[in-house]
Amino acid sequence: MEFLVAPGGSIHGEARVPGDKSISHRSVMLGAMATGETSVKGFLQGEDALATVAAFRALGVEIEGPRKGAMRIRGVGLRGLREASTRLDMGNSGTSMRLLCGILAGQEFSSELVGDASLMGRPMQRVITPLTRMGATIVSGDGGRPPLKISGGSSLRGIHYDLPMASAQVKSCVLLAGLFAEGETSVTEPAPTRDHTERMLRGFGYELQSRDGVTSLRGGGQLRGCEIDVPSDISSAAFLMVAASIAPGSELLLTHVGVNPTRTGVISILKLMGADITLSNEREVGGEPVADIFVRSASLRGIDIPRDLVPLAIDEFPVLFIAAACAEGRTVLRGAEELRVKESDRIASMAEGLTTLGVSNEVLDDGIIIDGGPISGGTIRTFHDHRIAMSFAVAALRAENEIRILDCDHVATSFPDFDALTRGLGLQIASRDGGE
Repeated sequence: MEFLVAPGGSIHGEARVPGDKSISHRSVMLGAMATGETSVKGFLQGEDALATVAAFRALGVEIEGPRKGAMRIRGVGLRGLREASTRLDMGNSGTSMRLLCGILAGQEFSSELVGDASLMGRPMQRVITPLTRMGATIVSGDGGRPPLKISGGSSLRGIHYDLPMASAQVKSCVLLAGLFAEGETSVTEPAPTRDHTERMLRGFGYELQSRDGVTSLRGGGQLRGCEIDVPSDISSAAFLMVAASIAPGSELLLTHVGVNPTRTGVISILKLMGADITLSNEREVGGEPVADIFVRSASLRGIDIPRDLVPLAIDEFPVLFIAAACAEGRTVLRGAEELRVKESDRIASMAEGLTTLGVSNEVLDDGIIIDGGPISGGTIRTFHDHRIAMSFAVAALRAENEIRILDCDHVATSFPDFDALTRGLGLQIASRDGGE
């Protein structure tokens, strides 16, 4: 599938974007390992989260739904998973694979994890290293890449692990393995990362401590089934926040958006650039902060992005690059090496697309420099990365000519019906089979 996006337009209206992908993944994982039933509403029915559902069904967990975002999970307890009869296919989901590694490391059976072509090329050594230290046996492909063959067992040992990089996925993987380990497992992170795992563990009644960048728990406890209301995903909302900011005359209300402070770097960065963004109706739902977000168009300016905000906006940078392209002056991003090991090398992928559209940029080892200016049109390669595709669709609002975006199938991994929702708000987007 490809997108054809006509230039210009403005964004108006009210929308609730799909449920948070990070929370959707974790609701299935913890619900499956809990005692009793867990009910979920607002679940993201995107391909990534559905890959997690399929994996736990293969591991013997009974799951009803999801239907219209509603799901019931009949937990089997920490020791109740069963060996799958086939390899577990994680599709395009790095979150599914890395977090499931921690869970499978504690099981008394062997498992094999695979994914699509993109996922099979992503580095997994970052989770293999701590899990091996804990006592798991993991055999990987070349360079620590999938397929991953995991032999866990009941002899995992708790460790203290200093994360070499700020990564919520690695932190969560180690903590989930710690549920099955003897003694205490603790993780120190060099900078704050999203804390959905910690919040949700507490919601399932599991005791853990977080202080001064160190999170710890003891193995052998119990998870209790609960009710989860998944807020809208701020990573998906980010595309619309940037769209409404850059398109003249726009006004947009986004409802029930998760505003976990470990995820709101995108709002902070946009405000530093001069965006007109207001939060209202702030509340807490199931342990997660939620708010409605109102955005008006504004004149953006280039900035040096503060390094302490980088881990808090790591998934939103592709569309922030579009905001930078529309801003007056220069935007500089440093300290974002993590972008190079996402679904694609997002620095290189975005730089190629920006160059295609006539936007001046300079690629750095750990970031990029973008000079705001006119955006032309052209054909964009996405490298099968959903966030690249959606970002360049947003760029058309300020383009001089049509933007054609190739290989958009993976948009459904995180934002089902992106084209229909954005078209209803004013984006002049059409989708078609790539063979046409």
